Amino acid sequence: MSAVVAYLDVAATTRVEPRVAEVVLHWMTEDFGNAGSRTHEYGARAKKAVQQARSFLADTVNAKTEEVIFTSGATESNNIALLGLAPYGETTGRKHIITSAIEHKAVIEPLLHLQETRGFDVEFLQPGPSGRISVEAVLERLRPDTLAVSLMHVNNETGVIQPVAELAEKLHTTPTYLHVDAAQGYGKVPDDLRAPIDLISISGHKIGAPKGIGALVTRRRGWDKVPLEPIMFGGGQERKLRPGTLPVPLIMGLYEATKIFHESRESWEREARAMRERILDALGKTRFHLNGDQTHAVPHILNVTFDQLNAEALIVRLKDQVAIATGSACTSASYTPSHVLKAMGLPDDVAANGLRLSWFPPQTRDFDPLPIAETIARMQPQES
Repeated sequence: MSAVVAYLDVAATTRVEPRVAEVVLHWMTEDFGNAGSRTHEYGARAKKAVQQARSFLADTVNAKTEEVIFTSGATESNNIALLGLAPYGETTGRKHIITSAIEHKAVIEPLLHLQETRGFDVEFLQPGPSGRISVEAVLERLRPDTLAVSLMHVNNETGVIQPVAELAEKLHTTPTYLHVDAAQGYGKVPDDLRAPIDLISISGHKIGAPKGIGALVTRRRGWDKVPLEPIMFGGGQERKLRPGTLPVPLIMGLYEATKIFHESRESWEREARAMRERILDALGKTRFHLNGDQTHAVPHILNVTFDQLNAEALIVRLKDQVAIATGSACTSASYTPSHVLKAMGLPDDVAANGLRLSWFPPQTRDFDPLPIAETIARMQPQES
């Protein structure tokens, strides 16, 4: 790939930070012990390091060390949270779940599985053009048999922040559990996740960590654990919720990436907002519309529709200048209108042609959006 191609698809994944890569390599080649080995120093060092990482991640979301379970990423965390709650719902007769129609497929598909195969009543709330689900809309639909609400922190296509902190405060005094897919928001809107959210799914590769590592926070309510049952078996690691040998190098990579992000978050946000302004200023040369409520959005994601332009044709035209996407990397191969934009009630031509631009300072610090905007402007038909 040509070095001149700018990467504006960090909502799909970020590049691993060099400092993180060094840490991962160290734990692969030098301190390579199994954290489950109790008979020698190699294992003891690995176990101690994992606990240090677990404690730091717990602090970032105001949780206890033992409430952090390491997983392969947010998709696995979502599945453990939602499928793991199902037996409790079946036992207690609480089989109603509230979610939104704009969730990532890693939430939608497990819930559809529960609906189609185990008789759960799953309610998908529509956000409207803002792309934001209101707390009131959730609370109005609570029932005595509502087991859980699952609402994402930051939408992966529009960057719109959902009111998860306010919702957590409302649900904390009810029997209904709150699960938050925080793949896109972890580290970037940190105060929200310090609210009393019962279950938080975290992904490492959105903040400069390697792919294949994440976590599930399972916060207690007083002395009571969230009543999760394992969906996999074999070894009993991670409090029996996620069996298998702990990937110490990846865990330490997530730890290092989280530390870096924690140290630099204010400068990251400042640079992200500055880049946002530069992009919007450049796009002033084009005819475009922003999708989603921009007053409740993270600074590093824009979803844009350009008048009279096909998104796929535009991506092909720009492929030697910039790497961008039409939406979630997990569904982008289907070339269908975005389910997120459709759920917002946007017309089919808008939903099919939304482009997501996402950046990650300092990895995109030198990006100049003006040549891209000029190319787009030349592609747009002249107004009559």
